[in-house]
Amino acid sequence: MARYITISLDKRGVSCRAVLLDAEAPRTCQAVWNALPQSGSAYHAKYARNEVYTLVPPFADPKPGRENPTVTPIPGDVVYFGFEAWEIGNPAYGYEDSSEAHSDQGATDLAIFYGRNNLLINGDAGWVPGNVFATIVEGLPEMAAAAQDLWLRGVEGETLSFARAEQPSTCSR
Repeated sequence: MARYITISLDKRGVSCRAVLLDAEAPRTCQAVWNALPQSGSAYHAKYARNEVYTLVPPFADPKPGRENPTVTPIPGDVVYFGFEAWEIGNPAYGYEDSSEAHSDQGATDLAIFYGRNNLLINGDAGWVPGNVFATIVEGLPEMAAAAQDLWLRGVEGETLSFARAEQPSTCSR
């Protein structure tokens, strides 16, 4: 039986629904599912292009390792990244001191991709592959419009939340 999650930009009141890719990324799906709900400050990616993400404390024990990896996510991909503290704590990245980016434990990055031509490369670190663990199946156009609004008007005060989908459809605008 397929499992679904709801992903929301809370301040903007927009959500979408994604199906977990249990066959392609079973360890990542299980780690994320067991850790839900998750929520944190929303960020719009500097390097990847059409990405909105949040950083939360590491929750996978053991870490899932690489499965269903990509460096070229497509619209609708939902991606897990596990970062060590040294990988993202660089002051040049602009995270507030209270951000999970500065945690001694590292951080988990949960991301959605809403447009084409994404490339997961960082000028400081090189290629940054992530595990594609879900695909947005409902509400992508609305989420893409809200994500573009984040890019144009800023992310301050916005949160990105991930939760188990309890009902057949929870997307809204």
